[in-house]
Amino acid sequence: MSESTAVLDTVLHSLEPVAIAVSGGIDSLTLATFAHRTLGHGRATMHHATSPAVPAEATERTRDLAARQGWKLDIFDAGEFADPNYRANPVNRCFFCKTSLYGAIAARTACQILSGTNTDDLGEYRPGLQAARAHRVRHPFVEAGFDKPAIRRLAADLDLGTLAALPAAPCLASRVETGIRIEGPILALVHATEKLVAAALSPTTIRCRIRRAGIVIELDKPTLDRLTRHDRETLTARIAALAPLRAYPVCFAAYRTGSAFLHT
Repeated sequence: MSESTAVLDTVLHSLEPVAIAVSGGIDSLTLATFAHRTLGHGRATMHHATSPAVPAEATERTRDLAARQGWKLDIFDAGEFADPNYRANPVNRCFFCKTSLYGAIAARTACQILSGTNTDDLGEYRPGLQAARAHRVRHPFVEAGFDKPAIRRLAADLDLGTLAALPAAPCLASRVETGIRIEGPILALVHATEKLVAAALSPTTIRCRIRRAGIVIELDKPTLDRLTRHDRETLTARIAALAPLRAYPVCFAAYRTGSAFLHT
């Protein structure tokens, strides 16, 4: 056991029993796996919220890993779509989303709530961390000094296979430009578009951004550089077919972290 992993083990034992918010991404799946193995059965429960903003694949991934490893898994609707503040999509939308999430988990368990937040997240705009503080959520990876690469190494050590290379995938609502109301059909369009483009181009990174001016398909630079005129025309037509009730102009651009946020 490495020094950082030993620290993580110590942190978890100091907090048990724990309730882990599992989004279906690599961070929370790795934390859940490690906690389940190090604390033992029943000392760590996993809580996964379903929502139009959560891809079905994330839920399936969580459910599958839970079944294979024997987790105690609670799947529920956190209810953020009932909050008009969340639906209005302000720049701090994530605060309202995480408030719903942690509030729902707290109503279901008296255990210490944990998140998969890591040290890399602390350098980004993360209004959800304010909600975490309000609900006294702890971040074991932060306390043990884990960044994203360290989490991927731990995932590999835990024999999580292809999950160790799982791309970062923020919730679908993060693709919608600040101020555009969050609607289920829009999020479904985002998800369907990303799956379509991923199947056609196999990019390293793909984000479908919904902006007032239309749809922006953000791609990693190598994929964007090899995009032909035919690719653009074909994909634009196929994306338009996904949204028959509204005409969305489509363009392609280089990927930028957090570019759906506007601070003006």
